[in-house]
Amino acid sequence: MNEITMPAPESVIMGKIYLIRGVNVILDMDLASLYGVETKQLKRAVKRNIIRFPHEFMFELTTEELENWRCQFGTSNRERMGLRIKPFAFTEYGVLRLASVLNSERAIPKP
Repeated sequence: MNEITMPAPESVIMGKIYLIRGVNVILDMDLASLYGVETKQLKRAVKRNIIRFPHEFMFELTTEELENWRCQFGTSNRERMGLRIKPFAFTEYGVLRLASVLNSERAIPKP
């Protein structure tokens, strides 16, 4: 039997939006969680389709931006503080485009 997946509540999504470079973005690890895929799978899909993600849709955080972002969350959040690879940050258009390149149940719209 197929599992029915419900979209994430708006409050959950709103809590994953950050202001970086003056733009509202969602980070790759948060989108991976929302779409039900691993972050490395999401990154691979983006890299395979990089031409579909111009700078207005997605950018990679700089080392300085990553350090500043980490500082905002303190040292108690082990999962986020353990980031070693700079995450991709997706704008609203990037999030929509991402759904078209991911192969996951949550990313594929149901009729």
